[in-house]
Amino acid sequence: MDVAAFFKAEFAEHRDVAARTEAALARGFGDLLAACAKSIRGGGKLMFFGNGGSAADAQHLATELTVRYKNNRVAIAALALTTDTSALTAAGNDLGFDRIFARQIEALGKKGDVVIAISTSGKSPNVLKALVQARSMGLVTAALSGRGGGDLAGLADHLLVVPSDTVARIQEMHITLGQMLCGGLETELGLA
Repeated sequence: MDVAAFFKAEFAEHRDVAARTEAALARGFGDLLAACAKSIRGGGKLMFFGNGGSAADAQHLATELTVRYKNNRVAIAALALTTDTSALTAAGNDLGFDRIFARQIEALGKKGDVVIAISTSGKSPNVLKALVQARSMGLVTAALSGRGGGDLAGLADHLLVVPSDTVARIQEMHITLGQMLCGGLETELGLA
């Protein structure tokens, strides 16, 4: 293996996907930021969820908002639906793995909240059912995806699809967009 060539190729692909993401998603990102700010200003909250690496991103982003991103400031109401092992295992066992997020949304969601799904494929049944549940309750739905968005079209009011089929590059853009959302919220809410 030519490590230097591999290293260079990975960065080249990253830069290419980042440039295409910047060109494709500026407007959609602005719309999502506005929806999240409106929710927080109205007393709502943000709920993040996803599977695997996306679950880790959900936890990371919720923590950036509830604790701090750049500045010490008041907490921003956010939670990850991926962290309560009792809820996840009970819902998985009693209702099926495809309902683990939908059930939590049913219990915790209220009109004005924003749910943010993170799915590289856009095809995870538990993510799709969560968005259906959220829509049925009048929540604002959003999703970060890749690979063309999978089955998320029509389920997410705000759909940001990273223009790539490579999981690693999609995940890199998801955390970049998520960090930008945190920074943008601090600024938009006058907390920066």
